[in-house]
Amino acid sequence: MAVMAETLRLTLTKPLERTLASGHPWIYRDAVDARSLEAIDAVAPGATVTVCGRKGRFLARGFSDAGPIAVRVVTNRDEPLGPHLWARRVARAAELRGAVVPPQTTAYRLVHGEGDRLPGCVADVYGALAVLRLYGSGVLAHAGALEAALWPRLEALGVDTLLLRTGGRHEVTVRALRGVAPDAPRAVLEHGMTLLVDPVHGQKTGLFLDHRESRRRVRALSRDRRVLNLYAYTGGFSVAAGLGGAAHVTSVDVAPAAMTLAEATWAANGLPADAHRAVSMDVPAFLAAERERRYDLIVADPPSFAPSADAVDAALESYRRLHAACLRALVPGGLYLAASCSSHVSAAAFDETLCDGARRAGRVTQILERHGAPADHPRLSGFPEGDYLKVALTRLID
Repeated sequence: MAVMAETLRLTLTKPLERTLASGHPWIYRDAVDARSLEAIDAVAPGATVTVCGRKGRFLARGFSDAGPIAVRVVTNRDEPLGPHLWARRVARAAELRGAVVPPQTTAYRLVHGEGDRLPGCVADVYGALAVLRLYGSGVLAHAGALEAALWPRLEALGVDTLLLRTGGRHEVTVRALRGVAPDAPRAVLEHGMTLLVDPVHGQKTGLFLDHRESRRRVRALSRDRRVLNLYAYTGGFSVAAGLGGAAHVTSVDVAPAAMTLAEATWAANGLPADAHRAVSMDVPAFLAAERERRYDLIVADPPSFAPSADAVDAALESYRRLHAACLRALVPGGLYLAASCSSHVSAAAFDETLCDGARRAGRVTQILERHGAPADHPRLSGFPEGDYLKVALTRLID
């Protein structure tokens, strides 16, 4: 049985000095010597770890974790993992959001995990409610310290309720750390658009906040267009299209609860009911069933097709099939906004699937724009794995 330890000293077997100095937050097990691994495995996840190079020189400090990542690095300074460090990280994160969150927007990411050097920790603000999402067993040991660092900042922002979400993809636990968990969706603003968020039962923390600027782009492109929103979730892209003057919008998602909330979000923005169709159906089945219908703008933002590196090949084939089906459903000159949220799929590989999908469909496309996550989802310059979101706007030319 694992036992707690105040601190561990870890020695690397690989020359990671430059990588760690650039801010990379992960140390994999295969970069750690056998004796250090034994020490990590003997303690509960979350123990403080001092990382040393092969010559014994201090390199970084972080906490231990279970799984392929042995250590999550928090600092390159020789300083303790304690209240002052957590408070400094949160203060820097809050300073950035004060500068980059756009007007008429009450839903945003206050802390973006590794991007803010708080690995495994995400804090999203939804008006007067915030959600703390912790990923991995190591960061759970620091939940109380993170809450203590976050709460004064959240209170200053007018937040009165803080929820904690933990668990994996299929089993999530939500509990209130401050205030009371809501029993109904909350309304928030994004560039003046009303979105309904369910922070208790919804995916992630309730909304896909990383698509804020992509939704704004869709709003600008939708005038008089027939729009299809695939994997629509709660209809953010759909409402953006409706407010942008779309002639008609169809939302498709396999989850009935998501479609119910999408319809409520549409109505909350005062949009006409007859200009929106919500379909609870598997996306490939929908595209096959309505293969004769054509659209002027299609948005496809599927869930991660590659939850692990082993799933990449299958994921690339899924993207090819999706792109081909969507391009067949576009009118000449139509627009296709395609997204991938998998960190295991590179931007180059995703671009290849767009080309392959067009070839399968017998179409030729133009890539007009590429987008990523907005500035409240920063990426460390030395951490390319953090550049997980790929969005491409393409146009059917032939």
